[in-house]
Order: sequence, then structure tokens, then C-alpha cells
Amino acid sequence: MSAVAVAVLLWWLSCCGLAVWRYSINGSDYSILSTRNSIQLEFEGTSFSSWNIPESCKVQNSNSPTTLLHCATPGIHTIKPDVGGQTQEEERHLIVGESHVCFLWYFKILENFEDLTQTVTIWVYDPEIASREELEWTAEKPSLNSKILTNLLNTLGQHPHIRTIVKRITYEPNPLSLEGTWNITVPMSSDDVVKEIRGTKVAFQDCFVSNRPFLLTYPLLILSSGPADLPVTLPAGSPLMGGSGVCVYTFSVLVTEDETFQTNDSFLTWTRIRVPPGILSETDRHNVSDVTILRGAIVFIINGGIYVKTEGSFRRLGKKDGAPESGVVGVSRRKWCKVRYLFKFEKKRSRMAIWTKKEVYLGYPKFKYEKILDISELKDVLKFGSNDEVEIHYLAYTWHPLELAALVSYCSPCTTTKKIFLLLYNEDAPKWVLQDFQLEVPVDRRLKAYFLYSALPDLILWDDRSIYYFYKNYTIRGILTAESGESNLSKLSGGSKIHNIISDHTGNILVKMENNVMFFFKSDISHAIKLHAWMNTTVKTEFYKNQLIKPYLLCYSDQNGLQHQGYPLYQELQSVLYKTQEQCPYVAFQHNIFSQIYFMDKGTTLTFWTQLVYLENTGLSIVVEHFGPNILTWTQEVSYEIASGFSTKSILTTFFQRTNYELVDNYFQLQQKNMGLVLVQFRPTESSNTCPVSKQALEIAVGCDIDKYIEVKGEFLRDKPLENKKVRYDVEKYGCPQRLEFDMPFQPVIQLPDTKQLLSITPVWELRSEALHGFSKLGNTETRMASQSGCINEAQTFKSMIEQNKDLPLDQVWGPHNYRTCFSYAIGKPGDLNQPYEIINYTNKNHLVWPMDHSGMYVFRVRILDPNFSFCNLTAIFAIETFGVIPRPSFYLVAALIFVLMLTFISVLVLSYFWYAKIYRQFIFEPLHKPPSKRKKN
Repeated sequence: MSAVAVAVLLWWLSCCGLAVWRYSINGSDYSILSTRNSIQLEFEGTSFSSWNIPESCKVQNSNSPTTLLHCATPGIHTIKPDVGGQTQEEERHLIVGESHVCFLWYFKILENFEDLTQTVTIWVYDPEIASREELEWTAEKPSLNSKILTNLLNTLGQHPHIRTIVKRITYEPNPLSLEGTWNITVPMSSDDVVKEIRGTKVAFQDCFVSNRPFLLTYPLLILSSGPADLPVTLPAGSPLMGGSGVCVYTFSVLVTEDETFQTNDSFLTWTRIRVPPGILSETDRHNVSDVTILRGAIVFIINGGIYVKTEGSFRRLGKKDGAPESGVVGVSRRKWCKVRYLFKFEKKRSRMAIWTKKEVYLGYPKFKYEKILDISELKDVLKFGSNDEVEIHYLAYTWHPLELAALVSYCSPCTTTKKIFLLLYNEDAPKWVLQDFQLEVPVDRRLKAYFLYSALPDLILWDDRSIYYFYKNYTIRGILTAESGESNLSKLSGGSKIHNIISDHTGNILVKMENNVMFFFKSDISHAIKLHAWMNTTVKTEFYKNQLIKPYLLCYSDQNGLQHQGYPLYQELQSVLYKTQEQCPYVAFQHNIFSQIYFMDKGTTLTFWTQLVYLENTGLSIVVEHFGPNILTWTQEVSYEIASGFSTKSILTTFFQRTNYELVDNYFQLQQKNMGLVLVQFRPTESSNTCPVSKQALEIAVGCDIDKYIEVKGEFLRDKPLENKKVRYDVEKYGCPQRLEFDMPFQPVIQLPDTKQLLSITPVWELRSEALHGFSKLGNTETRMASQSGCINEAQTFKSMIEQNKDLPLDQVWGPHNYRTCFSYAIGKPGDLNQPYEIINYTNKNHLVWPMDHSGMYVFRVRILDPNFSFCNLTAIFAIETFGVIPRPSFYLVAALIFVLMLTFISVLVLSYFWYAKIYRQFIFEPLHKPPSKRKKN
């Protein structure tokens, strides 16, 4: 037997000392598991005898540890392997449906850096007859079967498109190519990365194509290593350590005892991450204690130091970066994607947090750090004694995009137990706030923290053996228990330790022990369910999320390297719950919340629809909870329907503000007081581990959406210049001008691009000279007077506002902060009502009239004056080019032309005189007709 064969055999024996069995289907999308699918059964162990299957199913070879199963009838089928001796293997209850959704979308991406777009090539494949490359997701073009299937569906009317989940933008494909693919071009995006391939409802052989959600973001950099670089690893005997991108789960890193790996496609492909020699000692290279992945970088914590691996460099951070030189315990990043909120503001936001036992630092772009907490200062604030032992225990970002939580341990004296306190830090209000939270644990216990998907702070803590839960802003607390009532999960898993915990937006929480025993529980639930064994207890694994945002296991061994293993969480959970009495208290919980964040401006409302379907007389309801500043008001409309023993409760919840910003002296302070981020969640009053969705949370950002703001840059000539100025018109900045005939009056119609809402209370002035106060420079004789516009008191004008604000630039003298209406007796004072009313809106008749003596180009700026319209300083620009009038000639040009014409005329006269004089003289001295000469006689 060869050395390789011996090594493989030894590995198999070490990994398969205990029997375990699992199942899989082609395509690894278990949502299409139906009577049409072939199910592969796989048994690992030495005592296998045969497969015990129901009569409604057929197996290819019942005596083979690896075989194919096919169930012809839908339902729940009980399957288990028979083994020799008295050992009984656990049985699974597989749910096989009769869905007609059985085809899948395959796609590959081409990056177009010249125009910052991505071309998505799409085709349809059938997992049952697909090529190996398609099943392994390495195909570059459709297989023959997929090409035929795609062409047939296209003939029947299949028309796929890509729909973004957040912004809900649809991208259409090009016609089907000769290769049997559709191409769709989409722009590169960083805040709308969750997309879905959808098709028309076209069936072939009673089969439809399943919609496919996936992640598509800007290109992600995979770091490279040199030929002489060395591996950086975990200490020997450590479990695997992983990290994933915040918004792109497929962008991940894995650290093992042998190598560090990086991927951008859920480890379908990967690369080794190594470091140059001479920077780390041999001991330090094998001593990674924490890791996190960023765009273009990987951060390692090694022996208390911070090391950053980027493309072409590897260095240790220190004082020049604002980071601690040594003693770093760990690094923390946000667990929930908040990019849409964080990108809306110019203020810098942290990318990570690191801590030592005595200090907390925030990390910013370009790897600059800032200390935000010193334990000595904290002792003074919390009134601890100088001899008390106080340490930073752990750091974790909350679900709130700007909040960071610090667990602080305290003991005096430190003999048997210590107390854990919780402090929150908000990056917009830079101070630490002590929470109503306290936990007492043994002095040697180390805790980790994870904030769940929830508007109200929902926190779980865990050590090696137990999980502590703190729900609904820490008001509901306890220790998680299993079905037997045992809270020590280590006892239920053969003495193993808790390895890692992952969660998702539906409230699912998956706990994996180091020996691959797994538990499941739901947010707001106090007990866990032990799942079937999926992997052998000796195989080293790590949990990740794939492009479908579903969990998968990554297995590693030094003999076989990395192995990707899909995990059917829903099927496994239903199998375990099949014989239990636990049921979801409601039938369905639905809503129309499609985005995680919504922006609310002045005068706008947000209305959300939620619906709960439950058994009659159960008495359930939908609860609305919020966390954050008290700046929103909401109302609810409730409707009921009872039919066939089921109750349906639908609720319309409308959020709005009632603040009036008109006529206030503290306009900017009042705005600031009513802006902020409010976290809101909708949930049924009761839930359980069997419910598909336990709650729906969202963020409402009240304030200025930066997308509405237009920043104008350029040179403005306020004073009348001494000489003519030649100004280049910037088409990219101002857009193409609108061309109008000189005798055509013009009223600008200003609207929001997205909603097409018409905007009013808008003054207009010219940018190019900024000498235009109102419309006087353009000779707008058709502007309505204040009395004609309905003013009761004197109206504001640019002239009066400039006089009142002489120290301010022209673009700041008149805005919503100092606008006063002229239509109220209580505001302003009587005055001249025969002056122009210098405000344009879509209801009055004010407009621009152009000079009649020449054509020209005019660039204008408009501003919204309504103080109740927006938190933003809304301005816009537009350009008008008039034509139809002969341009006024220059005096010098006309004089020169006349001079040339007169000189030419005089020259012609003089030349004519001399020409005719010459002719005249010729006729005087020479006869007109010479007399005939006499003939000479001979």
C-alpha cells in the first residue's frame, strides 16, 4: 500500500471513529427537494448493514453505505441506517414535497472596470442532468443539456431579469445568445448588493425555474503571496477560526493549524494567505489569536500585537497609527450590514474595534486608531476603588449601526466570582452609558457576546459550556436550556466546548460545538433543540453563510485540505421537531417591509402593513416596539377577518412627525432635536422555535438623506466686473441647457427626481454674475407684484435679505431658516406691496422674461424656502440658452466695418477718376476716326 493510501486510511479511521450519516441533493438548494429529486445517502462508519426506508421510496442499493434514494410520493419519510450489534442509529424524517419548481438559474460574473459595470451571464440548468462543472459551480458556459433547456424555455417565453432587494431596481437582459445564455449588465454597487434572478412563470414538463437570491457587489480583492512567504497559523490543537465580510458573507477568511485561506465565493475557490519572512518569529507565526477581514486587508492579532496584511505589504501597527503596541486581546466588527446608513453621512465611522484589558480603540480607514476608553477613567465614573480589579472583558457592535458595547468585569477581591457590567458607546454621542445589566460568573470564565437581529437590544453571551440570553432590552434574562432542562450544553455534547454561533435576519440561531454537535434556538426563545449529527466529531469544521445567505460547513484536514459541505438547516430542524409537541402559535406572519433602512424627511410619512394569521380564539396580536430617540409619532389601523377557523389580523402602522418649523427662532436647533435614528420592530405576541420568522426589524433614519443634497462648486462673480469675463460652460456640472426663443416666458418646474413631486416656495437667481436680485436684471416685467400674489404684509426680497445679512454669502442670506410668509397678518409688517414677489412655485404665474435686444446663456440656482419641506438644504441649478435675436453688435466692429466700406468706396471713386481721365486724354489727343491715307501714284 502506498504512503498516500496509508495516510488517507489513517485519516479516515481518525475521522470516522463514530458513525454518522447525512444526505444531499444535486445543486445543494434544498428548497427544491421534491419527488423529482434523487437524494444521495451517505453513511460514515464501519458497522453499516443496510438502509431502512419506507415502501414509498426506492433505493438504488440498500446494502451500500453510499447510494441514491428516490421517493415517488410526497410527504414525510422516515429513513435510518441499520447497523450491526445492538447499536441504534438515529433516524431522520425527510420532508419530500411535490413542488413544480425544479429548475435553477446558473450565473457567472464578468467585471467591466472601464465603465464600472458587471455583466451577469445567465442560463437555466436542471440539477438532475446538469454537468459536473455546473453542480460544482465552475462552469464557464452551459452544458449541452442546459443549452437545450434554456433555448426551449426561451421559445416558451422565458424572460429573466435581475431585481435588487434594497432599492428594488430591475435590470433587463439582452436577447438570448447563440450559446444559450442571457446577458444582463448592472452597475457595481456597495449598498444594494442583495439581488435576485427572477423569470416569467413559464413551465417545461410541469417544471418552473426557482428564483435565485444572490450577492453581487463591487469586485473584492484577493490578496496574493510571494514564493518565499511563510504561512501564518493557529496554535497546534486549536479549532478552526473564521471571519466573514459584514455585507458580503461570501468574502471570508479561515485560519487553521497549517494555513490561512481567503475566498470571495464561499470557498468554491480560495487562495493561501502567507506573510514575508523576517517580520514574525517562528513562534509568533503559529500564534494567531483573532482575525478579521476587510476590503483589501486582513487583520491578525498575534501575541498581543496588531498585524495588517494588504496587497504587497505586511506590517505591525503601533503608536504612529494610534494603536497600542502590545496587549491586544481581540478585534470586533459589525455583524449586521449597515452600509446604507453609514454611507449617508460624511462623518467618519469606525470599521472595527480592538481592546486590551485596560483600553478600547476604534479603527478607521487607512488603519488609524483612536482611544475611546481608559479603564482608569472608567473606575472614577463607576466609583470603583483603586484596588478593585476592573478589566475590559469583551467588545461587540450592537444591531444599532453606531453603537458599540463593552463588557467590563469587576471583582474585589477576585476569589471565586466576578461581576460583568455592560456599557454602550454611540459614535455620534461619544460617551459611555452604563446599562441596566449585571451578570455574575466564575472568576476564570471568559465570555463572548453577540447582539441579535432586533430593534430592542437582544444579547446572548456564552462561555465554553453555557449560553446566557438577555432579551427585550435586557428585561428578560436567563440561561439557555435544552429539552431536558440541562443548561450545560457541554454535558449534552460529550464534554465539548462551544465553538461558534451564527444568526440570520429571520431569528435563527445556530450553535456549533467543537466536536460538531449542533443546537438550534430562535430569538426570544429560552430553550434550544439538539440537532441530528451531521459531521463526525473529530473533523474540524467552521460555519459560514453562502451566496443564498444559508449556512454551510467548511471542513479541513491537512490530508484532504478544504471541503465544502452544504447544510440543510430547515430540513434538519423539521426532522427533529417531527415527533415533538412544539408548534408555531401562528400560521403566517407577513409584511411589506423590503428594506432594512428607511429615510424620513419633513412632511413625509412611512406606512407599513403587517398581517398575522392564527387559529381562532388563540388571542394573538402584533406588537410594535421601538428603540432610540422619541422623535416619531405613529397611528394604527386594525382590521379583522375570521374564516374557516382562522383569524387574520391586518395592521397599517403610519409613522410621522408633527413639528412645525415655520416662524421659529431656533430653526437649526429644533431640526437637530428632531433628527436621529429610530429602530422599530414588528413581532407576534407569541413565538416558538418552529416559527419561520419571529420578528421583522428596521431602521428609520429621520433627517437629511444625503442623496437629496446637491453640492454646487464653482466661481461666482457677485460684484459687477470691470471688464467682460469669458466663462467656460460646464456641461457635466450644469447639464445641457434648455433652448428657448427670446420671446417665450419661462417658469422653472422643480421636482424631486424619485417621486416627481413638484416643489414650491423657490427663489431664483443667476449664478454667473450673482448680481440678480429677483428678476430685475432680466427685465422680468411680467413678474407678479406682491399684492397680485395675495400678500397681506411686505414680502421678502433678495435686496432686503442681503441688507439684513450683509456678512453672509449670497447663497446663505435667504433660506428656510429665515423665510417669513407674507400671507399672514401675524407675520411681518405692512409695506410696499407693489414690489415684485420674487418667489416661484408651480401655482403662481411668476416666470422669467428674457432681454429683447440680444440672445444669451443664463445659469440659475434655485432653493427651497419652505421650512417644513426638508431637513436638507435643497438647491438645484438649471441653464437657459435664448435664441432668435441677432446678437447686439460691437461698436468697434461696426465702426471698423463702416470705415472699411467707406475706404473701399473712396478708393473705387479715386481709381475710377484716374481711369476715366486716362480715357478722356486719349480721346482728346488722338482722333476717334483716322482719315484714310492717300494712295501713292505711280
